[in-house]
Amino acid sequence: MLNARELKVFYGVIQGLKGVDIDVYDREIVTLIGSNGAGKTSTLNGIVNLVRSSGRVSFLNDDISRSQTHQIVRRGLALVPEERRKEGIFIDEPVSMNLAVCADNSFSRWSLFGHRQAWRWAEEVIARVGVRARGPGQVLRRLSGGNQQKVLLARCLEANPLLLIVDEPTRGVDVSARADIYQLIKSVAAQNVAVLMIS
Repeated sequence: MLNARELKVFYGVIQGLKGVDIDVYDREIVTLIGSNGAGKTSTLNGIVNLVRSSGRVSFLNDDISRSQTHQIVRRGLALVPEERRKEGIFIDEPVSMNLAVCADNSFSRWSLFGHRQAWRWAEEVIARVGVRARGPGQVLRRLSGGNQQKVLLARCLEANPLLLIVDEPTRGVDVSARADIYQLIKSVAAQNVAVLMIS
């Protein structure tokens, strides 16, 4: 599924981590663990080409070392970033719009504001992942950190990824939401999805 060999990540002109090898296969959860500043997130960003790196990274047996991030996403990657409020969600938009960003083409994200079928779909997604919200129209800022993270995870999962990368999925969430999020990640892996998690 995903294989990295001799991955070297650079911070500007400075070389950071080097010689990183990673293998992640379907139905597997692989976790990179380290203290803050140890280079976990930079390694992830090097894999998906958000920062400069060298080495060989293959996804589905194809070399993606020089691919752009959006090309990798189209092949089946879903990414849950560490800074969800800055990089992952639209904090001042409703749950429905946040979910619809990765929805299929059967309806546009704007139809969620007036299309009954789309609204029911958003309600089903909310129920499936256990988001505590008044409904699809509630603005994300009004939800707890744990429920915001569940919305972000749900959005990624609606894209039916082959590889899910999650960076610090339980940072800033309460204990009960943390258990829900870990259970959701386990259930995703059970559906033949490869999971790379940073913690």
